[in-house]
Amino acid sequence: MARSGFWTDFQKFLMQGNVIDLAVAVIIGGAFGKIVESLVADIITPLILNPALTAANVDSLQNLSYNGVKYGVFLAAVINFLVIAFSIFLMIRAFEKTKRRFVRQEAVEEAAAPADPVLVSQERLTGAIDRLTSSLDRR
Repeated sequence: MARSGFWTDFQKFLMQGNVIDLAVAVIIGGAFGKIVESLVADIITPLILNPALTAANVDSLQNLSYNGVKYGVFLAAVINFLVIAFSIFLMIRAFEKTKRRFVRQEAVEEAAAPADPVLVSQERLTGAIDRLTSSLDRR
């Protein structure tokens, strides 16, 4: 007797590869987001933005505000986005470069691969039959 129903369908859905891949991507993306936040807050902001923050008499990027509008928080989010987008761009570019290298390598290997012995035998046999036929036609 085949089981069907809501829970069986839900179990099948959860066991599909796409759901597992998505879960892994979300977890890795969350961890990557934390790394980028640390990069912006702990490295980029102190190195690049400290002179501007000192001029504005602010100790943190998040404390930048004007009449209650916290534009420093927005600025930090924009910097986070740019760093994440640039990092993803670099990863995709490296992936595509590696993929092109593998495609070229496969093409070279296919060109350098020895010919199929069955195909070579068939070509030789066809050539021999053609020569025999032309020889018989001349007589």
